[in-house]
Parts: sequence; structure tokens; C-alpha cells
Amino acid sequence: MPRKLRIGFVSRYPPVHCGIGEYTRMLAEALASVAGDMLSIKVFSTTEAGRDPYTLNGVEVVPSYERGAASYSRLLDVLAEHGGVDVLHLQHEFGIYGDTPAIIEALLEARAERLTRAAVATLHTVYHPRGVEKGLETRLSLYERSFLLDSIVVHSVLQEFELASQGAPLERLHRIPHGTSINSYVETPRQKLIELLGLPGELQRARVLAVPGFLRRDKGLATLLEAFSKVDDPAARLVVAGEPQGRGSEEVARLLEEYEAREPRLVVLRRYLSSREVLYLSALADLIVLPYEDRPGKYSVSGILHLSMGSLKPIVGTRVPRLVELYQLAPRMVVRPRSPGELAAKIRWVLQNYDETIPYMGQVYSYAVRTMWPRMARRHLSLYQSLLAAS
Repeated sequence: MPRKLRIGFVSRYPPVHCGIGEYTRMLAEALASVAGDMLSIKVFSTTEAGRDPYTLNGVEVVPSYERGAASYSRLLDVLAEHGGVDVLHLQHEFGIYGDTPAIIEALLEARAERLTRAAVATLHTVYHPRGVEKGLETRLSLYERSFLLDSIVVHSVLQEFELASQGAPLERLHRIPHGTSINSYVETPRQKLIELLGLPGELQRARVLAVPGFLRRDKGLATLLEAFSKVDDPAARLVVAGEPQGRGSEEVARLLEEYEAREPRLVVLRRYLSSREVLYLSALADLIVLPYEDRPGKYSVSGILHLSMGSLKPIVGTRVPRLVELYQLAPRMVVRPRSPGELAAKIRWVLQNYDETIPYMGQVYSYAVRTMWPRMARRHLSLYQSLLAAS
């Protein structure tokens, strides 16, 4: 019997509340579903959920390093203790691994010590040099060091060409879109979804606008709340759901409290939503609104967009890099960021022309099918196999 292909992810992982952790979970589970006994998957995670190894949905998780550590020598020790892997794949985000290239150096060292045959990094955020307000030299140094890895994975065309312009070797640069979960709850009765989420029963007869995901300043909630106040539809209800996160979370919380006091159509669910609960909310929604604000020169993609696309509902967003896929596929559904008047007009248009909006979103729904998690997992598996064949 052939030996299993050993994949080691370096990433945060549930139960830690983190978008990157959820991404890694969905990718690991999709790989297991398409490759079965061909693969052995381990996740070398932070110690935020404890220091003892655990198994989640068949994936072995090994806490191996502190979040934002100055050195990742402990990760190398843990890899050695586990006999190494064939492919070591980092899920990089600056908020987890800091501005320095220390985690990239650990991957290069792991390859040099033959603890892995191939070292790969997915860069979830890519910066243009002029978009970096601080830590410019160390972030650019991280990119330069990452170019020495066997492969760099990104999700969007903006990220791909930004790294190419910074000198990434094209033969090592691969764009694999963020995976999409096709929502299996879209046929679930509305009342059942309301009960599962613990939302008010009045939503049964409402036109529900939903904003799922973490409550952060860059989600554009101030713009959305002002826009919603201009939407003169007594049947409309705005559901803002998620856990406060990051700097500015207290400011966001105060803003929501102020609007709750004067806008009876606003419903706020202040808690972490699992990926399944995001699917519940997306299935319940008549319209999903993503009024994001991005810093100039910051390129990433939205995991919530992909969870939303698979629900086959209209999506209104803003013209920012995080939503470039929506902008490419359905440009009429995108408005300028920080433009409450434009956003209100677009929401009104969708609610008044709902039957026209659904077919217009057809390309988005087709893209959701093309980027289903099993398909993206096969693309990762193909990349791993090609790297190992060349090693």
C-alpha cells in the first residue's frame, strides 16, 4: 500500500475564533473528503486554545508556537518530533505572525533540515509598498524571503499581479480562489432558521438584509447604518450579526447601541457566528450587504463573500479589493465605499426589482459552483503533487 501524502498546515485553527482558522479548517476537511486515505493532515497551530494536541473532525491539531512569536524554533522541534511532513503549508496573515519574516524563515529552515520536502505559503493579505503605513521594510522583506519558497498561493488577480510586480517568480506564484460552501440550508423553513439563530420571530414576515461576520471598523457599518436609515421600507429589517473584533471594536459597539435606540428595524446579534451559523443567516436573508472599507494598497479577499455567494442570494457590496470578485462578476451590485446615499439607492433598487436582480447574479452563482471547496481542494492537491514530483 503506498505511503500517505503528509500535509502539514501552519495556521490558527478552531476553536480559536479566526477567519484564517476557518479557512484552514474548510480546506483541510475538503482535502480529506476528496483524497480520502491518500492523505495524512496535521495542523501545527498556535497555543491559543491550549497546549495539548486534539482532533477536530478527523484533523489532528498540534499546538506548536505562540501567536506573534519572535522565533519559531519550537515549530521546528515539533515537526521533528512528528517525523516531518511532505508539504508544509503556511496560512499567513500579518495579524497572526507579525510583520517580520520569522515564520517564513522557519519554513525555509524546515526545508533545509529535511523536515519537509516542499514549503508553501498562502499570503492572505498582500500590500502595495505605498499602502503600508508602518513596518514597510520588514513586510517587504517577508515577501522577498517568501519568494524562496517552493510556491506562493494567493486568491485574487490583484494579489497575483501585485506580487509579480514586486519580483515574485511567476513559476512559483499560483492563484487558487478562496473556496465556496454551497449553502445546504436555503430550503430550510424561515422559522426554523430564525429559531436556530435566536432571532426575533417578526423576521418571518420581514424583508431581511443581513451583514454576517466579525464586527470590525473596516466592515463599513457606519456607512450601512446611515444608508439603512434612508431606506423607507417598513418591512425591511437589518440584521447585523457577529463578534466584535480588532481595534475600534468598542467604537463599533457604541455605534450599534446608538442606532438600536432610534431604529426599531435594526436587529443586532452580538456573538461569534460559526461557519454553519453564517450559512443559516445567509439562507434567511433576502439581501446580503457587505459595505466594506479597505485601506489603500491592501489586497485580500472576503471569506464572508464566498459563504454568501453559495447561498444564491443578491449581494450588494463596495468597490474595494476585498470584493474584487463581486465587482468583476456583478458590477451593478457594487457602489463606492463610504457613500451612504449610493448604498441606500442600491438597496432600494434591489428591493424594488428583486425578480430582475436574481438572474443578474447568475455569473456570481456560477462562480460559486466553480469555486466549491472540493474543487479548490483538488487544485491544492495538484499543486502539492507537482511540487513533490519536482523535488
